[in-house]
Amino acid sequence: MTSIYERLQALQINLPEVPPPVVDGYVPSFVPFVRTGNLIYLSGRLAKKDGKPFSGKVGQEITSAEGRQAARDVAIELLATLHGALHDLNRVKRIVRLLVLVNSAPGFTEPHEVANGASELFLEVFGEFFWKSLASAARMPAARLARRRSHSAPVWRSR
Repeated sequence: MTSIYERLQALQINLPEVPPPVVDGYVPSFVPFVRTGNLIYLSGRLAKKDGKPFSGKVGQEITSAEGRQAARDVAIELLATLHGALHDLNRVKRIVRLLVLVNSAPGFTEPHEVANGASELFLEVFGEFFWKSLASAARMPAARLARRRSHSAPVWRSR
């Protein structure tokens, strides 16, 4: 059986030593992960471009391809966070859940394609399917977004 690290190397993915902050100088008011029993909950991450939050709407200022790449980049940061929590990604038994939030333009019909940037990376790395939730919104009240974001963490089951 191929190790997770061999798969990452084959995919030419180098995990960052420490997951970078959202932006330089930003101090998060949350923890990167919480472990309870054999489950690990990871805090959500924001997409970045050139070290700054990647802002705009997919289907308007951001193309589907750019959104897909951003989702993949966030997934790599999540793997780095998980590595920091477990110190060995080979201990991951399975991904239980992944929630991807896509800020999309009105009428954008491909949020699943954007989300696949993250989910396909996890499939390539861990080799199994998992439950994925997807939320796409052209407009969402800030309070509701904050509530959703607090539940946007992937859930991992470790050995």
